[in-house]
Amino acid sequence: MTLSATAIAVTLITVASFTLLGLLQASRHTISLETYLVSRNRVGTGMALSTIVASAMGAWILFSPPEVGATSGLAGILGYCIGQAAPAAILAFMGTRIRFLMPQGHALNEYVLHRFGNAMYLLTLAIIVFYMFVYLTAELTAIAKAVEIMAGVPLWLTALLVMTAVFIYTLVGGLEATIFTDAIQFAVIVPLLLLSFAIAVMALGGWHSALAPVSQTAPELLTLAHGPGLKFGATLIIAVIAAEMFNQANWQRVYACRTNTVMRRSFLGSALVILPMLLLAGLLGILAMHFGFNDDRAFFSLLQALSLPGWVSMAVLVLVLALVMSSLDTLLNGIASVFTTDLVRIFPQRSTADILRLTRLLTLAVGIPAIVIGAQGYNVLYLFLLADLVCAGALFPVLFGLYSRRLTGPMAFWSALAAIAIGALFFPRPDFSPWNGLPLAGDLLVSFAAPILVSAAICLGWIQLNARQGQTEAFDFGQLSRSIRPYGEEDVLASLGSSVDGSRP
Repeated sequence: MTLSATAIAVTLITVASFTLLGLLQASRHTISLETYLVSRNRVGTGMALSTIVASAMGAWILFSPPEVGATSGLAGILGYCIGQAAPAAILAFMGTRIRFLMPQGHALNEYVLHRFGNAMYLLTLAIIVFYMFVYLTAELTAIAKAVEIMAGVPLWLTALLVMTAVFIYTLVGGLEATIFTDAIQFAVIVPLLLLSFAIAVMALGGWHSALAPVSQTAPELLTLAHGPGLKFGATLIIAVIAAEMFNQANWQRVYACRTNTVMRRSFLGSALVILPMLLLAGLLGILAMHFGFNDDRAFFSLLQALSLPGWVSMAVLVLVLALVMSSLDTLLNGIASVFTTDLVRIFPQRSTADILRLTRLLTLAVGIPAIVIGAQGYNVLYLFLLADLVCAGALFPVLFGLYSRRLTGPMAFWSALAAIAIGALFFPRPDFSPWNGLPLAGDLLVSFAAPILVSAAICLGWIQLNARQGQTEAFDFGQLSRSIRPYGEEDVLASLGSSVDGSRP
């Protein structure tokens, strides 16, 4: 059997196994719209930690962190680690706040709608969908490129096989099936990542031998005092924190945790697990510099250069598949959750069963173009940075609104819009060159820091201006708990109303 045929067989067996596990979990419970999207207060600490880590650690960790390690060194890796772990730590506390304000809530955009009104809601909705769709296509790009590098399998075939499998169990089982398969995938990902790192180090003759060529040709990669690496690390901290706050999958897991205590422990614990995992992935990029590899394929190029036995490549393939499926199912269900808020508003007379069918159709509608884009093989890191930019612009007003009664919808909307525009002025082209002649144009750190500072300045300045003019308007946070109810409660109330009228429920 050729390597390509073996890779396809391993792919089919792996995705079929996860699909079967997801379907078995789905068959254990009756799926309602509420459980499909929220699975409220059902998950304990161990399962929650597993799903948070697995859903956060997609196949991108074998592309982006190694590329950062190979180009920015230890300083860049450290920034990536902090940036990816920090959102989980922040959500441990933000999650408590949103569970208190919206005990029956479902989505971040739902909070924005009731807190700020339609304008900010539409902007936030666009940001969430854009980010999660980019994440979705980046994951498909990553798995397609990985299998192509290792076994020469066409990009489109891998993308189609993997997405089809994820569609099957995600559309049937919803969030419960996603969380369950995440736990299994977590148990696969951690040992295989450790094994990949250990094999690469041993094949290079040990840690010191592996780093010897790097210390001679690029010693700056091995020091935390590397200026460009520190700068890029700081950029990643801002970018990743901003983006992950708009990842609806995180907010779903906030509500899925059994209690506030479980939620805090799970998110804080996942931050501690994410740090070493990303560190290992980034170090693989530094090891790849042994042979001069420094792009987003650095890790896979390293494996090829080492001429390792075929079983190692297949183990890495299983690792990549577990990583990508753990994030794809999460993203699909998260996007479905975001759209459902509007479906319930647009079709108030439809039953929750009808809304669930529409939700599943929309999930398909989002996933199919993602397959097409994922088969193009675009640069994964740039896709993420582009999505991170728009998230950075809206980050401050959305989170500040959880605490400030004085922040209004117009303040949030215009500050976010202005911040995104400012960030775009400094954001680079795909080749990371500036697209205009402004000072600091093309500087990633400026393009991410500026939106945060601009939006904060506009919001705080506007609040102070209104206060001086006596135009104070305090939001009643109680509206959030009064206005937002579980999906399906309307059906129950309508049924009770019919019973009172004497008709059959």
